[in-house]
Amino acid sequence: MNETVETLLSHRTIRKFENKPVPEDLMHTLFEVAMRTATSRATQNASIIRVKDQAKRQRLAEIGDQPYQAKAPEYLVFIADCARAAAVLQDLGHDPATAGSLDYFREGFTDAVLMCQSVASAAESLGLGTTMLGSILNQPAETIAVLNLPQYTFPVLGLVLGYPNQSPELKPRIPQDLRVMTDTYRAPVSWTDALAPYDQEMHRYYDLRSTNQREDTFTNQIVKKMGEFSHKDSLLTAALAAQGFHLG
Repeated sequence: MNETVETLLSHRTIRKFENKPVPEDLMHTLFEVAMRTATSRATQNASIIRVKDQAKRQRLAEIGDQPYQAKAPEYLVFIADCARAAAVLQDLGHDPATAGSLDYFREGFTDAVLMCQSVASAAESLGLGTTMLGSILNQPAETIAVLNLPQYTFPVLGLVLGYPNQSPELKPRIPQDLRVMTDTYRAPVSWTDALAPYDQEMHRYYDLRSTNQREDTFTNQIVKKMGEFSHKDSLLTAALAAQGFHLG
């Protein structure tokens, strides 16, 4: 097995980092990786905000309800960025509002996600640890304000990284035979029954891991996290509209 695959298969979320900076040349390399990431139709409608201001970091950590975020050596926010395209359209005599198309937002959103994953994987291959932060969208309008994001941009994912100061256990995943399908979607007669062995594995993981032990299972987490409509729906819809994106 080559080193790239080994790195990907050993991915862990790191929330504790050593108190030392990531060298600038290494960050430059990671940003170059980001620039080379696949992009929809070569439009490159994604950008990165490198958050250095401690007050901004603290506010983002409060939005994410995760204090450790503010202490990470590096805090990056990946954004869907159609503002650049809107400016080009306006300069060349076209309607910049078309940059707010839902389809173009989808492209920018996808580009930002891919860029974040590329940077995270590259960082881990270079001995760094990472955590992806969907929590920046707990309060999307607040995150937009903190980062002074213009029209036709939207925050997608945060990423904190640095040299790891912990080595957590590898978290089990749903097995391939339940997530890899051929030609069409295939579901078992009962997902709950099919997931029972995985529930047992996750129960052991939560019970025996070195920190934050608890009695829990995967299906219990699904009920806890997805048992009702998300309260964020209206916040996301309002923030997208305020940023100039047309939802239909």
